Amino acid sequence: MKYIRKAWRWLTSMRTALALLFLLAIAAIPGSLLPQRELNESNVNEFIESNGRVAEIYDKLQLFDVFSSVWFQAIFVLLTISLIGCILPRSWDHYKAWKTKPTRAPKYLGRMPVHAESNASESVEELSGRTREMLSKWRVAEYEPSEDRAGAVSFSAERGYGRELANLIFHIALVAMLITIAAGRMVNYEGQVIVVTESGSQGEGIQIDQSTEFCNTSTSNFDSFRAGPLFDGTGLHPFCMVAHDFTADYLPNGQAEMFTSNVSYAEGEDIYKDESEWEDYKLQVNHPLRLSDNRVYLQGHGYAPTITVEWPNGESRTQTWQFSPDDPTFFLSSGAMRFDPPAGMYPDLYERRQNQIAVEGLFAPTAEWEGENGQLLTSSFPALHDPAMAIDIYRGDAGLDTGSAQSIFSLDQGLIHSGLLQKIDRVNLSQGESVTLDDGTEITFEGASEFANYQVSYDPFQKWVLVSTLVMLVSLVFSLLIKRRRVWVRFFPQEDGTTRVEMAGLARTDRAGWNEEFYKLHRQLLHLPDPDEVEEDKVYVHDD
Repeated sequence: MKYIRKAWRWLTSMRTALALLFLLAIAAIPGSLLPQRELNESNVNEFIESNGRVAEIYDKLQLFDVFSSVWFQAIFVLLTISLIGCILPRSWDHYKAWKTKPTRAPKYLGRMPVHAESNASESVEELSGRTREMLSKWRVAEYEPSEDRAGAVSFSAERGYGRELANLIFHIALVAMLITIAAGRMVNYEGQVIVVTESGSQGEGIQIDQSTEFCNTSTSNFDSFRAGPLFDGTGLHPFCMVAHDFTADYLPNGQAEMFTSNVSYAEGEDIYKDESEWEDYKLQVNHPLRLSDNRVYLQGHGYAPTITVEWPNGESRTQTWQFSPDDPTFFLSSGAMRFDPPAGMYPDLYERRQNQIAVEGLFAPTAEWEGENGQLLTSSFPALHDPAMAIDIYRGDAGLDTGSAQSIFSLDQGLIHSGLLQKIDRVNLSQGESVTLDDGTEITFEGASEFANYQVSYDPFQKWVLVSTLVMLVSLVFSLLIKRRRVWVRFFPQEDGTTRVEMAGLARTDRAGWNEEFYKLHRQLLHLPDPDEVEEDKVYVHDD
């Protein structure tokens, strides 16, 4: 029991709380330097593949899952317990100090850091009344000669109790912020979805084959989704939105200036209304759509090329599919598409699978051809000015009917290495250009559409995090501005009818400006002129 009490005292000391807070800040550093699995698992996998054994050690140390790691959560819990253990006793002590009247004046006021002594012609009663009026905004205690250490009428006054109160509120708000953040992480959810908009550059008569509508009714509607441990996936707050367009404003050097997407949305029962009756909203970066329970953010964008495959029998399939923007500046993007031939061409399922068409390569919104023969595709500007593609065309089993998951941005290399999917051509295509394969199949690059990446977030504790953070900052400012100080005044009646006045002060925190305030009180009590207004100040002042 002895060691438990000792450990508890150590844990609930302010020094330990500060050490844990500093340790938590250090522990968060790997989360900002290394890719995090909960944000982008593919980046983590690429980092592990590129760095080998070192990355595997990082993974065992949970450095790719910092904020959900055991050691980070342990520090977080210990910090919360330490702060609560610090605050509760201090709150009780502050309450008792608030109820206790100011302490009696020391016997020898001349030993205090700031001291002043004068003779006054007024009586003790007159000076006492003036003292009460002067210290009306202070907490004042009056002591009779029988209670005073020097046997005289004395006053004790104190001011600045709000400093300790503000300090306590700061720590309480800090704990509240930690608790609300933790609570929010337990019940929140966050999903991302890519929606191909109607804006872009398409061939005549070509329409995109992807829906521009998204509904927050099922986790399966998201491209990626993560949620807190207490969220079971059934508590989504239903709403639907339609992405009408996406526009990006660029500086001459290609740097993005603003992203804008005009959307229409409806919540709850309004979803069943006609889309023409839905609300319109201009969604921009840092200007999210705030719904009753959710917030929709515009995260980024990219391009979705459109390719048409026409088989020798005249049947065709058109597909618009998003490519991964590998170059975030000029949006040179990479991706893959898979096409299943018409059922009438190959009645046998096996034969049909052997004649699937797959396309993999690069897309540039503003094409620039480099290299010796001008065959190397790059992008010179992020806007859709002169789209082009450099693609490899494959025929064979593209994995469409296997039932196994595949990357939407690349073909299965296992199918290529095994020979099930064979490359038959490599071509460069500008918008509207076509290539004809050896069996008469024609592949046409029709153009491209822009897609926008939307993030849907739900965190019911976010507003409380904001409130506790604001309270914490305001209380911190007050705890720094408010000064704790004490004043003692003692009156000694003299035989000639005058009164000797002793006055002392003590700054319990910052002494900056305290001397001037003390001497101002002394002059106010005795109705003395300001030293600047007389040639010589005859008041004796002792200041150590």
